[in-house]
Amino acid sequence: MRPRISTHASFSLRPDVPGLRRPYGCLSPGTSPCSGYPHTVATSSRLRLPALLSRRNGASAEEAIHGTARLGRRTKDLVKRLRPGDVAVIDHVNIDRIAAEELIATGVSAVLNASQSSDGRYPNAGPLLLARAGVTLIDSANADPFELLDDGTEVTIAAGGVSSGGREVLRGRVLDVAELESRLAEQRERVDEALAEFAENTVAHVRQETDLLTGAIEFPPTQTSFRDRQVLIVVRGDRHRRDLKALHAYIRDVRPLVVAVDGGANGCLEAGLEPDVILGDMDSAGDEALRCGAELIVHAYPDGRAPGRERLLKMGLEHTLVPAAGTSEDVAMLMSYEKGADLIVSVGAHFNLIEFLDRKRGGMSSTFLTRLRIGEKLVDAKGVSRLYNPPSTFAPVALFLAAFAILLAIVVITSPVLNDLVELLWLKIKIWLGF
Repeated sequence: MRPRISTHASFSLRPDVPGLRRPYGCLSPGTSPCSGYPHTVATSSRLRLPALLSRRNGASAEEAIHGTARLGRRTKDLVKRLRPGDVAVIDHVNIDRIAAEELIATGVSAVLNASQSSDGRYPNAGPLLLARAGVTLIDSANADPFELLDDGTEVTIAAGGVSSGGREVLRGRVLDVAELESRLAEQRERVDEALAEFAENTVAHVRQETDLLTGAIEFPPTQTSFRDRQVLIVVRGDRHRRDLKALHAYIRDVRPLVVAVDGGANGCLEAGLEPDVILGDMDSAGDEALRCGAELIVHAYPDGRAPGRERLLKMGLEHTLVPAAGTSEDVAMLMSYEKGADLIVSVGAHFNLIEFLDRKRGGMSSTFLTRLRIGEKLVDAKGVSRLYNPPSTFAPVALFLAAFAILLAIVVITSPVLNDLVELLWLKIKIWLGF
């Protein structure tokens, strides 16, 4: 099966304020074997990202912001329904780079966070990206906006205060560029503490995930054949879109089998590439991706629990189940290896300390064991777009045409016969134009 090219980012309640409600019990966000943020923002929004990021000084805290509050405790789900000018209300400890980029791409005017945007454990750049892009970022850890605001409420934000119906609902702390740059610098100086804890957790979990190294995971039969094929595994991560673009010639010439890991399926469709297999907990892949015709494999917990399976059942989509420890990208690599792939090329996979901590993972035992097992068959193409940027093909063509025109002019001038022919043609053209 070949990849298919498709045509086709302390307080008091105010019951008298319109659009507010009394506190209620909220369920904690669900957990899953792997997590990611789906990219379902429009292409036009993605194209707006560089322009937004160029506003280096951020938004002024003194300017009043008016917008519609959109509530979502899971950022990766909320970005699907955000529109330019909205106020995103999230509950996201340590906003990671990917979440920040997707919030920026939607064009939101402000982000109101019920948790700490950066708790200081490690240097996460997400909050600084938002501030530099001109998005007002407010931490309201002492007042839960999910209890004070309704989805769709019109709000006004000024100097850290959030008002609705002409009355202040809650007040938070605006995080500006200068403060976030200072905090990030301090966190980078203390990164050794996070590294030590991360290493200890990795070693502690190695024994629990030895199945990844010994090959004890039983992968189900698949309709897709991996034997002697090169496999491209696409994970939604930093720079994965640019890396896919840089690999365009490889994809066109080699025609590898494309395995998308959860939200990576959205990235494939955006790049005009339809995946052959989608593997993950299915909470990040868009409906269009799930219905694109790819074989669906749900990554479940080792005990068989698979929260994402319910979604596929409701959609009436056939799928298979893979119970395994580790992340979905690790399972995708191991499955490709065990089923006889000739070469495995990964795009967007996570492998550095900040990425793991951004993903709320305290260790990297599964990734470490997976790469030990696969060995030289794995080629990590992450960041390949930085390796080589091919020059524009227009310049050589223009140079050739210019040289040809000069050569033709020299031949015409030095040849009496051609000179007379050109003069005759020019005379006929003037007569035809009525000169």
